[in-house]
Amino acid sequence: MADTAAAPQPSADEYARSMADYFRQGEQRARALPNRGPIRLDSAGRLMPDILDAYRAYGFYVFEGAIGAEELAELRAEVDDLLDRAPVAPDSTVDRHGQPAFGQHFTRPPYRLATPLSDPLGGTDRNKGRHPVKVTAPTPADDAPTWTVELLHGNLQLMDSALRLYGHPGLLAAAASVLGDDFVPYNEVAFIKEPGLGPSVAWHQDGTTHWDAPDWNPDAHGFNFMAQLYPSTPGNGVWVLPGSHKLGKMDIRQLVAESGSERIDGAVPLVCDAGDVFMTNRQLTHGSFANSSPDRRVTLNAGFFARHRVLDVTTELLSGEPVTFDRARVEERSRMIQIAIDARRQRFPDEASYVYRPLAGQEDQNRWTEDTRRTVVRDYNLRDMYI
Repeated sequence: MADTAAAPQPSADEYARSMADYFRQGEQRARALPNRGPIRLDSAGRLMPDILDAYRAYGFYVFEGAIGAEELAELRAEVDDLLDRAPVAPDSTVDRHGQPAFGQHFTRPPYRLATPLSDPLGGTDRNKGRHPVKVTAPTPADDAPTWTVELLHGNLQLMDSALRLYGHPGLLAAAASVLGDDFVPYNEVAFIKEPGLGPSVAWHQDGTTHWDAPDWNPDAHGFNFMAQLYPSTPGNGVWVLPGSHKLGKMDIRQLVAESGSERIDGAVPLVCDAGDVFMTNRQLTHGSFANSSPDRRVTLNAGFFARHRVLDVTTELLSGEPVTFDRARVEERSRMIQIAIDARRQRFPDEASYVYRPLAGQEDQNRWTEDTRRTVVRDYNLRDMYI
C-alpha cells in the first residue's frame, strides 16, 4: 500500500474528483441492499423478523422517516446554537463573538475541534490504536478556518431535543429487539462534517473488549443509532463493509493493501435522507472520508450494549483509564434512558411511551425536571461505558 501520509496532498476539488467513481459505485451497491424502510413492530413490540434478518446479515439497517419534521427542526436549531457558541480553538475559552464559549461548566469539555479535512486518528495510537491506517487529508480551501468542530460530547446534557430523541419509543423498541429488554447505554456524541471542512475518521471497528470472549457473537460490542439531521451522502457519510461484523477482528491494514488504497473493495456508504436513523453494528469495519463535498452532515450517535456484556466487566476506556462497570454505575447510567422517556412524554404527550423494563416502577424517581437536570443529567457522560 502507498503511504498516504507521505504522498502529496491533493486539493479538496482534486480529491473529490478522484473519489467520484468509487462514490457512485458504492452508492449503487448500498441502494441495492434490502435493508431500509420504516420502523415496523410486531404485536409484541419487537422489530419485524425481516428487519432483524437484514440487520443481522449486513450489520446495519436504515430506519426511514424516524424523525418527524417538527422534531428535526428542533434538533437542527439546537445544534446550530451550540456550534455558534463553540470555542474558536481547542484551548480557547471564547466563541467567535468574543463571548465565553458554551459548556465550560461541564467537567468534560463538550467540543472536539480538528483542522479541516484532516485525519486526526489514522495511524496513531489514539483510541487504543484502533485506526491503524491513515487516510488522505486533502488541502482545504485558502479561506478555510484554522479549526472546525468535529464532535460534540454528551448530547443529552447539551440539547433537550437530543434527550427527547433518546426516548424515541420505536428506536428503544429496536434496541430491545436486538440486545434484549435489559439493554444499557454506551455514550452519545454528535459528529459534525461541515462542507469542505469535515475531517475523516479512518477505518476501524469500535469494539475492543470481547473479541476473544468464548461467547463472542456478532452483537458482542453492541450497536449505534446514527440519527441524520441532513442527508447522508457518499461524500459526507460513514462507509461500512457489509457483513464484517460477523468476521471477528479484521486486519484493516491487509484490507487496505488488498484494495490498493483506502478505498476498500466492497464497502458501501450509509446514504439516507434527513430524519432517517441508521442502526449500525459496532463491529462493522467502517470509517468516513474527509468531507470535500458541498453537503453538511450532522449525526447524533447513541450507542447501546447488552447488559451482560458490561456488568462487572473490567476494561480500559479509550483514554487507557482502567475501569470496572459495577452494578451501581450501570444502573445510574441507565437512568438517562428513563429520564429521556419522560422528557419525550412531556413534549409528545399523544405518543405511546416506551417501557424500559429495568427501571419499571421507578418512573417517579426519573422524571425530567430541573432537579434531575442538575443532579443526574449534568456530567452524566462521566459514567459512559465502553467495551
